[in-house]
Amino acid sequence: MATLTPSGHEIRPDVVGIMLVDDHAIVRQGLRSILEREQDMQVVAEASTADEAMAVVARALPQIVLLDLKLSSSSDSEGLSLCEQLVGQYPDLGVLVLTTFLDEKLVLQAVRAGARGYVVKDVDTSGLIRAIRDVSRGGSAFDARSAAAMVRGLNAPPVEETRKLTDREREVLRLLARGLSNRDIGEKLFISETTAKFHVGNILRKLGVSRRAEAVYEASKMGVI
Repeated sequence: MATLTPSGHEIRPDVVGIMLVDDHAIVRQGLRSILEREQDMQVVAEASTADEAMAVVARALPQIVLLDLKLSSSSDSEGLSLCEQLVGQYPDLGVLVLTTFLDEKLVLQAVRAGARGYVVKDVDTSGLIRAIRDVSRGGSAFDARSAAAMVRGLNAPPVEETRKLTDREREVLRLLARGLSNRDIGEKLFISETTAKFHVGNILRKLGVSRRAEAVYEASKMGVI
């Protein structure tokens, strides 16, 4: 026998009720079209903002929330806070992150915020359906790339270690931000190119990144440059 949510949605006992949280209506429409082809899935609610999601979830009582991390132009990870709120108030709710961002830190933060899965938006339809079913059964769901990113994040140096940059490394970082090569950095700091390369390698290791541009980005967030 079907049951009714407080908002009047009728949900059959053999159907997984899903709420879509994404700031783009066209994305939600596309997801709804895909998911409702499945006999065991029903989209019971949609929301475009964190506040709207918290208001709607109480009425719709979904089993699964498909959550984008970027819910506004001002933040790339507003969904993390929302995930924590949702799971805090509704411990049985399965939150599955569906986002365009793939970063080991984000994957780990999402898991720590209570998400049961993390899937990148270019996943194929069968992969998304499988992930939803896995989460609805109480399991977890990570596509191959997000799983690999999580492993990298777990193996990354602790935050306190990555922030221990020497004064010289900070000087090198500022020159990296200006686009200078190892040779140019050496000339500016009156050190050899080999020594400059050594400092750059240490910076990449401490910041847990693999490319010079990523190091500059991390350094800008730290306020070093």
